[in-house]
Amino acid sequence: MPAHEHESDTTTDPLARERAHLAASRSALRAMREDAQALDIRDVTANWVNAAVLQAQIDERIKSLADLAHTPLFFGRLDYLHRVGAEQAEGAEGEQFYIGRRHVHDADGDPMVIDWRAPVSQPFYRASKKDPQDVGQRRRFGYTGGELTAYEDEHLSDPTEAAQTSKLLQAEIERPRVGPMRDIVATIQPEQDEIVRSGLGGTVCVQGGPGTGKTAVGLHRVAYLLYAHRERLARTGTLVIGPNRSFLHYIEQVLPALGELEVKQATVDDLVTAGIEVRGTDSAAAAVVKGDARMAEVLRRAIRSHVTLPTEPVMVVRGSRRWRVPAYELEEIVTELLARDMRYGAAHEALPQRIAHCVLVRMEEAGEAPDDRVQNAVARNPAVKAAVKAIWPAVEPAKLVLRLLVDAEFLAAHAQGLLTEDEQKTILWTRPVRSVKSAKWSAADAVLIDEANDLVARTHSLGHVVLDEAQDLSPMQYRAVGRRCSTGSATVLGDLAQGTTPWSTESWAQALHHLGKSDAVVEELTAGFRVPREVIAYASRLLPVISPGLAAVESVRESPGSLEVREVGDPAELDAAVLAACEESLRQEGSIGLIAADARIPALADALAAAGHAYLSPGEETTAESRLTLVPASLAKGLEYDYVVLDEPAAVVDGEPDERTGLRRLYVALTRAVSGLTVVHAAELPAQLL
Repeated sequence: MPAHEHESDTTTDPLARERAHLAASRSALRAMREDAQALDIRDVTANWVNAAVLQAQIDERIKSLADLAHTPLFFGRLDYLHRVGAEQAEGAEGEQFYIGRRHVHDADGDPMVIDWRAPVSQPFYRASKKDPQDVGQRRRFGYTGGELTAYEDEHLSDPTEAAQTSKLLQAEIERPRVGPMRDIVATIQPEQDEIVRSGLGGTVCVQGGPGTGKTAVGLHRVAYLLYAHRERLARTGTLVIGPNRSFLHYIEQVLPALGELEVKQATVDDLVTAGIEVRGTDSAAAAVVKGDARMAEVLRRAIRSHVTLPTEPVMVVRGSRRWRVPAYELEEIVTELLARDMRYGAAHEALPQRIAHCVLVRMEEAGEAPDDRVQNAVARNPAVKAAVKAIWPAVEPAKLVLRLLVDAEFLAAHAQGLLTEDEQKTILWTRPVRSVKSAKWSAADAVLIDEANDLVARTHSLGHVVLDEAQDLSPMQYRAVGRRCSTGSATVLGDLAQGTTPWSTESWAQALHHLGKSDAVVEELTAGFRVPREVIAYASRLLPVISPGLAAVESVRESPGSLEVREVGDPAELDAAVLAACEESLRQEGSIGLIAADARIPALADALAAAGHAYLSPGEETTAESRLTLVPASLAKGLEYDYVVLDEPAAVVDGEPDERTGLRRLYVALTRAVSGLTVVHAAELPAQLL
């Protein structure tokens, strides 16, 4: 499968013809954008509301048709042996299709580029010698910047041509990283494509080690679902949830590059802290208890404890008549509402209507003919309102959680049989708090308030949620995310070996249960495409300790000399040795990450500044002038750099509350490099790495 590079511009030169098609496709895309810009909504709208909605849709259409100069408009071509049905090929005729990031058509409506998500594009990712799927030839294109510079052909129907690894595909996978995460639409592998194109109705959980592309797969699945189910997801919404802001900034350009502009991004903290200011922190022990799923039942008991069975009748006066609802009948209503396990707030709203209905029945028995307006009036009667306040009072979720955290007796009453006395003491606040506003809420407290909010009023559900780095969530956080897709589906992404929180999950079965998606399909990605084989093999020495039984990633990247471990004899020389390693890495092309234990960051920052080296913080975009990022180990997860210098592994391990968590943090740090890793240490390395 030789790659072809030409500079000839003759019409007989295949590369020149492909360049001409690229130029024509860009012109067609520009025309599509100009057509959208030229639309005059005044001729088709009846009022200003319709005009505003239509204008917003046109504006989004114009944005989606932007031509990104350094992003190839198409990256492949399929030559089918037979004609493909017009409907399947988005109206195309003929057997040759250019595969790209978005659909482009000419002035007659004939496609010049087919969207990678269309059914006719699928063989580009899945066709093989054993299963050619009616494809005679698959062509891949190579680009330098935005210029088409090479192509490579694979003849799937030719039995005499041996299957070979695509050099252009390998070069695209290994291309240096500068700036935020790129899409992988040109390099999606068959096992990844199966996940990307899985249906909207089911939840998929992807276990993937470092470099297997699980994050990219999740993002591309969103893009595919929006293509296949656009109207439905436009109504219900989609959301990508990441572990922190740095990570979200790193991935934020992937979906826009694929033409998808409407997908929102958030952290779990963003979801649960609406109206709550997080100013406090928990000890690890307190956070573990607060994040335990048992807290959901503690909260449910506490909320339901506000309901009091009635002992007095309700007397409703209307005009000269009095209507009496006896206590036993009120008790029947309350008991039924409790048995239905409705949301507390919904039952609070339903109770006055139920009482009013009892009054209307008596009115009808007395010969009156009341209607719905009478029932609503009775429901607002002072006597009924007073009864509801006494029987089923309104509950403010934040106040409820505050009472559980400051009132030992209240907590004990509702945690009996669920939390031990020691666990209750662990989460109780030692200082009195005057009000909800003055409380120093922690992130775990905010999740408890979110759970209480849902017990009072149902949380709005989206159509699809992508949850990345999911292994680090607590059971209560899983429940918070699950509420956001209770009537939709989810894509759950993570690696059990990279769980670095005290509450990180030990199995996907447990996590999916808390998420409310126990029927999810669990897929495992074990082929690594980014991290060099030598580097991932070195990091995998930690797996038997940090995640026994988990399969190690098998990297397809042969990169001899990609790992170097340097020992510094004098600890006082460590900073200088780290700086030297960074300077060596900066001579290479691409991004550089200096990863260190959080406690080491200030010293390294001073050393870099003293040596005149500018550096970035995680999430800041690298440029040709500034390619070095100083990364605290706690923020390294999910990020990638071409070259990584890892400072003092022992300090990374020691920075965590226990050795296993520390070794997991180290595993994360060791697997951020996609071209080369230099480990610099003065202290003895962890035993597993010796």
